Amino acid sequence: MKKKKVKKQLKMTKFERFLYTLAVFLLLVSPISIVFSKATLAKVNFEVEQQKRQIEKQKKTNEGLSMTIDELASLTKIQEVAKQQGLSYNNNNIKTITEDK
Repeated sequence: MKKKKVKKQLKMTKFERFLYTLAVFLLLVSPISIVFSKATLAKVNFEVEQQKRQIEKQKKTNEGLSMTIDELASLTKIQEVAKQQGLSYNNNNIKTITEDK
């Protein structure tokens, strides 16, 4: 005669089932979240580098404009523009104003 194999069923409590489900969920979600966070970090780093390049470009533009201002405000340029406008430069008419603090 053949013996029937009797399978013992293990009864799991709700808490054990919850723990197993949680463990499987964490095993599936962890790699996905790691990849997502690294992709987000790479995107943010790229944007930071882009902003740094824009800042450097703006600094160079500002320096160039500052040099242009200094050049246009020079005494020789002022005398040249005054001469073109038919004005004369008279050093005796210039008064220096100082501010006392």
